[in-house]
Amino acid sequence: MSLKEDKNKINNGLYVISTPIGNLRDITLRALDVLMKSNSILCEDTRVSKKLLSHYGINKRTISYHKFNEKKNSEKIIQSLKKGEIISLISDAGTPTISDPGKVLLKQCIYENIPIIPIPGPSAVTTSISISGFSDQFYFHGFLSENKNLIKKEFQMFKNLKCSIVFFISAKKLVSKFDILKEFFPEREILICRELTKIHESFYRGNVLEINNLNFKSKGEVTVIISSVENITREDLNESDKKKIKNLIKSKSVKDIVGIFSQEKNISKSKIYNYCLQIKNEK
Repeated sequence: MSLKEDKNKINNGLYVISTPIGNLRDITLRALDVLMKSNSILCEDTRVSKKLLSHYGINKRTISYHKFNEKKNSEKIIQSLKKGEIISLISDAGTPTISDPGKVLLKQCIYENIPIIPIPGPSAVTTSISISGFSDQFYFHGFLSENKNLIKKEFQMFKNLKCSIVFFISAKKLVSKFDILKEFFPEREILICRELTKIHESFYRGNVLEINNLNFKSKGEVTVIISSVENITREDLNESDKKKIKNLIKSKSVKDIVGIFSQEKNISKSKIYNYCLQIKNEK
């Protein structure tokens, strides 16, 4: 066997394969090669995966493998792997086991000393971080909780982190969480990525306090990145500043006033914002 043939050999084991997060062309040649040589392909949703597999002419046995049946199905899969089969694990989009099923099977493979081979590729997390302009030191949380009180507990933990923060949430639910974001991250910048790599891909960048101006269709899932903490000592509003704000608020929006003062002076945007609201509420 030549060295080239040996390099291209697909050994038996479990292959964890990253698949496109939207654009079907974002798949590696190696991923396609392994999928074509697999005995079985484990899919989060076989209907979704067959669109990708059919696009590339891959006609292999697919097995439904999701969070509701992974414990039940894992033992059968382990037995197949022990027999020397090549089995691939894919999710609906992106990298398996990252906020997707697969950890139960991986742990059993580790316990049984069955080879696990990663096939790297698309990930909504790294794709978003790469264009954020924020610190590449980041904390990835996965999907945000559904419960408002739990979200506040999570945000309470997040705000003490000095790195960038990444989480997933549906676009529809994100809109209803703007006030909580402002409460916990008034000084931070935010990047919201919607429909990554798809036809209607869109991005929103700005300060957390200004996200009311966000305008996108509330469909699909979004990846949200909150910037890292800036270690800057902020000034307080003095009486002259407050007087100027009172005059400006008669003719300018809160957003404009926050922008003017944060550029002119080293004052916290949240302090300016909150003082503007205080004046408005006194009327």
